[in-house]
Amino acid sequence: MKKDYQFRYGSTSVTIPVEESQVIGVIDGNKTEPLKDIKGTLINTLENPIDSPALSAIAKDANSIVIVISDMTRFWMRQDVIVPILVEYLIGKCGKRYEDLEIIIATGTHVGAPEEDLRTLVTSEIYDKVRTVNHDCRSEDLVYLGKTSYGTPVSVNGDAARADLVICLGAATYHVMAGFGGGRKSILPGISSLETIKHNHAYSLSPDAFTTNPEIGNGVLEGNPLNEDMLEAAAMMKNLFMITLVTDTEFRLASIFSGHWKTSWLRACDEVRAIYTVPIKEKADVVITSCGGFPKDESLYQGTKAVDNVISSLKDGGTLILLLEGRNGGGSPDYFSWIGPLVDGTFEKELRENFTVGGYIFFLNCEQARRFNILMYSSIPAETVAPMGIRAYDDLDKLLSDAELDGKSVYIIPTGSTVLPVVENKESK
Repeated sequence: MKKDYQFRYGSTSVTIPVEESQVIGVIDGNKTEPLKDIKGTLINTLENPIDSPALSAIAKDANSIVIVISDMTRFWMRQDVIVPILVEYLIGKCGKRYEDLEIIIATGTHVGAPEEDLRTLVTSEIYDKVRTVNHDCRSEDLVYLGKTSYGTPVSVNGDAARADLVICLGAATYHVMAGFGGGRKSILPGISSLETIKHNHAYSLSPDAFTTNPEIGNGVLEGNPLNEDMLEAAAMMKNLFMITLVTDTEFRLASIFSGHWKTSWLRACDEVRAIYTVPIKEKADVVITSCGGFPKDESLYQGTKAVDNVISSLKDGGTLILLLEGRNGGGSPDYFSWIGPLVDGTFEKELRENFTVGGYIFFLNCEQARRFNILMYSSIPAETVAPMGIRAYDDLDKLLSDAELDGKSVYIIPTGSTVLPVVENKESK
């Protein structure tokens, strides 16, 4: 008997019928209660932070305060809820004036958001009172802080470098390159120069072969050159205070960790592991997953983060059915531009010499498509992703027919972007 399973897709949902006897598991994150009092919880963490004096004590003597927040691609963390509370706290509790504050959108290499998006991120009320700007990784007003032990020249946003206090607001999630998002990523890549970002992110590639560096991966921090390089860069910033959010698998705010830029963020990473990591007994022939709907699936660049997570539950050569709307196509401006070097055989040479984040994600997706049979239900044209090895469909029935599910074991993963399946180590039992 078939059972209907529902998945988020863009701003709507998609239903897929699957034979129940073939489903060996429905993988969700661990049940977590969302915060009932977001304002009270946030203020409590600001007054009683981890390994840091209260933010009110730190902010008291700060004449200039920069608040660094994630851009629209991470709006699932709901900056519009947190920013007004934080600004109100700085004005009411800390005695600051609106003109003492500036909000910088940590765009990294992304294109700066238009005013409409900025108003969405911080709310119109705050936008009209507090200067809110996009970081520009190519700006001439960047400040050089030094070089890391990995040889990365660190240059960051000038306003942030000169501020008396920098408050970073981010969210901790699994990240296929840096191990975890949030924390030090607000600095590198968030408000760093293009050169800084490119040098750091080039460690994503193995130095010996045209493959992903085996030292990086979801949840991998120790020995991960990207993470360790980012930590060194963040340590160069003066007066850094971190606020890290953790959401449950429904993208509801579950925890807030504030305080020391490194240790408070590491506590958030531990919470992510507790919520998102799900033990499984075996890998399946087929995985059916959604990115989690908009904005998680606004582009291939963003949406394939779900692929990074769920392939740990899929047999090599297995079939991945991915529901990814992709209303913004590739997302990153240079993402699909790498199809040219891919087709003409110069991909490795070009990527090593002119590394970009979009280029690496494009490479990673091609690498994944070589390992697995990826069938994607999407608005992205099939011919666009065909050179990558991904098969895209605008007809779900046709996709399911081509997937040939009969007799195959299946995992249902409703929200692939927030769950990390891990095969249990039988030897440890």
